[in-house]
Amino acid sequence: MTKKDKKSFSQSLDEWKLFIYNPTTREFLERTAKSWGLILLFHLVFYGFLAALFSFTMWAMLQTLNDKVLKYHDQIPTPGLMVFPKPVTALEYSFSLSDSSSYEGYVRDLDNFLRSYDLEEQKNLTACPDGALFEQKGPVYSACQFPHHLLKECSGQNDTEYGYSRGSPCILVKMNRIIGLKPKGQPRITCAPKDERAALITTYPSGGHIDLKYFPYYGKKLYVGYRQPVVAVLASFNLNNTRIEAAFDCIIDGSPNLKNKDDCDKFLG
Repeated sequence: MTKKDKKSFSQSLDEWKLFIYNPTTREFLERTAKSWGLILLFHLVFYGFLAALFSFTMWAMLQTLNDKVLKYHDQIPTPGLMVFPKPVTALEYSFSLSDSSSYEGYVRDLDNFLRSYDLEEQKNLTACPDGALFEQKGPVYSACQFPHHLLKECSGQNDTEYGYSRGSPCILVKMNRIIGLKPKGQPRITCAPKDERAALITTYPSGGHIDLKYFPYYGKKLYVGYRQPVVAVLASFNLNNTRIEAAFDCIIDGSPNLKNKDDCDKFLG
């Protein structure tokens, strides 16, 4: 096209207007009302079918699930461990005896965690017999009490600062909950410093034992008010040293069906 044949602005504008709506053929964007209607109908039917197929698939999948029990809970045979209070970084705790603000966060976390273990909070739970699995048939399930006086010096009853002000801090350790888990033997949580000269470890309840009456666990919806058993670890240091660093290992022990070593999962047990 030469410069002489170049369309003027008004001609281009008229063509655009005609493209948008042609009054002669009554076409909008070069399609009649019937054509647009058929396109709209096709897309309504197509996407309506996809939505119905997706909804049916989700409904069918949900029919295979139990609202009260996880379907694949048996894929995790051995629980991991959790610690309280929450570490500031990774799994490291640091504080100074001369600065109470350095450990007040730890004390607050322990207060909040143990509040649910007060006897008043557990008055509707069952005082179960010791030393045996507390198996139930349902449909009503009753959880066992875990009186926090079992934690003794780490219960917060006699020392509201959990030993931090004395340089003998308390750490609470508990196993993750696994539905239907039935430990054999006498499960316990044992902790030891990597350097035995760094600190002396005391556990509560004695020996870090976890009573079998807290197993099996039936799930959050069935086991209303369930309190996980907790083991308190009291670390006593030589306060003659101005700076103390120590590393500790905690494992699940005493139960042949609970593993505490796995090359693929260093946090197992």
